[in-house]
Amino acid sequence: MHDHQTARLAGSLVTVDEDLEREFETRLVESSTLAFRVAYGVLRHRQDAEDVAQEAFVKAYRSFRELRDRDRFRGWLVRMTWRLAIDRQRNDRRRVAREDRSPEGLGHTTTPVAQGFSPAIVDDLEARQRAERLWAAIDVLPEKLRVAIVLANIEEHGVADVARLLDLPEGTVKSRLFLARQRLKELLQ
Repeated sequence: MHDHQTARLAGSLVTVDEDLEREFETRLVESSTLAFRVAYGVLRHRQDAEDVAQEAFVKAYRSFRELRDRDRFRGWLVRMTWRLAIDRQRNDRRRVAREDRSPEGLGHTTTPVAQGFSPAIVDDLEARQRAERLWAAIDVLPEKLRVAIVLANIEEHGVADVARLLDLPEGTVKSRLFLARQRLKELLQ
């Protein structure tokens, strides 16, 4: 009798695990490009963004069982991906700073020279330099402002979507966007 109950209980656990895995897979398919885009918004390097998104998926898979409100999966995944990307960026900066202090890293600066290039190349170079200045300014913002501005203005999510993804009231998102834009304006002048 006891073996029969154990077998029945084990069978129901397998069904629960299979249902949980199917639900995770469904939610992951719906959110997979979002995780990559968030990571890319921070790192701006395709391979690193793919690595961080993959790391976020693994972490999400391991913790999915504990997620109480599964309807908030997208926001949870965005926050997790964002934190992982920020950690990767900090680690990369530390590594680069260590390498720049090493003897091999000294004296290797290059500056692009636009003389003699076609106007299209010069325009492209100037656009890249503006983008680099903008991203450098975004990187200086506090994390809560940075995530709001990247999701809203770079990833082109509406205020309501950003609020839902970050699990914040819309008014808070609007306030953070306003503060982020003001700070960027100051930094870029």
